[in-house]
Order: sequence, then C-alpha cells, then structure tokens
Amino acid sequence: MTLTELAQRVGLTPANLAVFKNGRARAIRFSTLSALCTVLDCQPGELLTHHHDDTDHGRVSW
Repeated sequence: MTLTELAQRVGLTPANLAVFKNGRARAIRFSTLSALCTVLDCQPGELLTHHHDDTDHGRVSW
C-alpha cells in the first residue's frame, strides 16, 4: 500500500502521515492511532517503540 493510499484510508494528508513515518511526530490522537491499526490490521505496540531519554523523560517513535 502506498503512503498516499494509507493516508486516504486513515483520513490524514500524506504530509501529516509522513511526519509519523519520519519519526518527527510529537503526539498522536488516539483516534488516529486507532484508524491506523484498523487499516493496517495491527496493534498499537506494532507501530510504536519507546526510547528512554534522560533529557525528556522518554520518547515514542514510529
């Protein structure tokens, strides 16, 4: 599936989806996470990873 097709199915612009893809997202709405999981038939833990960082108390990336 292309990034454009995924964005359409989830209800985001390709530019906003690219922010997640490139690891630059600072937050995500639960509704967006839920839509991604529905379209991709996965669980949130399959999309997110946690990285401990003493300066900002951790960070979640895609």
